[in-house]
Amino acid sequence: MVKVRDLGLGFNSDEIVLFKYCSGSCHRARSNYDLTLGALLRQQLIAPGPQERVLSHPCCRPTRYEAVSFMDVQNTWQTVEKLSAAECSCIG
Repeated sequence: MVKVRDLGLGFNSDEIVLFKYCSGSCHRARSNYDLTLGALLRQQLIAPGPQERVLSHPCCRPTRYEAVSFMDVQNTWQTVEKLSAAECSCIG
């Protein structure tokens, strides 16, 4: 449960909404690409740039989203599409 104004989307509202997100490990879904990338990174045969973050495993990400509706401080209903995770899966 989070305040709408804390979502970082610029809405001015005192409402509290349910924000569902994905988390968890995806190490069991690792592919040959992931295993090879991990080995090359550990051996320092490839190095990411200073602003890059290289992941050698799939990420748990939303595969389906839900819209969230709330009332702003002007008593106007707002709907934000694709805000909350409805389903998650290992991606990558």
